[in-house]
Amino acid sequence: MVRIPRLGAAVPDAGTVAVIPSGAHPVARALEVSSWSKSTMPFTQRQGIPHHRFALTVPFPTSLEAEITCGSLAPDAEPHQGLLGKKLKVSGSMLEAHWISGDSCLLRISIMNFLDQLSLVVNTIQRFGPPVSR
Repeated sequence: MVRIPRLGAAVPDAGTVAVIPSGAHPVARALEVSSWSKSTMPFTQRQGIPHHRFALTVPFPTSLEAEITCGSLAPDAEPHQGLLGKKLKVSGSMLEAHWISGDSCLLRISIMNFLDQLSLVVNTIQRFGPPVSR
């Protein structure tokens, strides 16, 4: 399921997406599914420049699979951190990804790379079977 908010609209997350300075923080533990696990949102909002936003929600059979996928995708920092921001979050068994950029080309490239990596992670999980809780 893909949800694309209109330009200038708030991306859902109990309010608007906060554009925060970059700073790697540890991936949230599997039980802390309500917190953002990775943020590369250093993109500074400048007056008069349109911002392109994209939100993607990916359903998984279990919250553990969503957490594993988020943990696998979160370490990949965006190469153009000053021009593009990306956040990943797990809510229950849903993986949420949010992007913001002033450059639609960079946004498209980031989304396509994310989808390629997501496909690889999902195929790996399917190949080795569902994860076992410890």
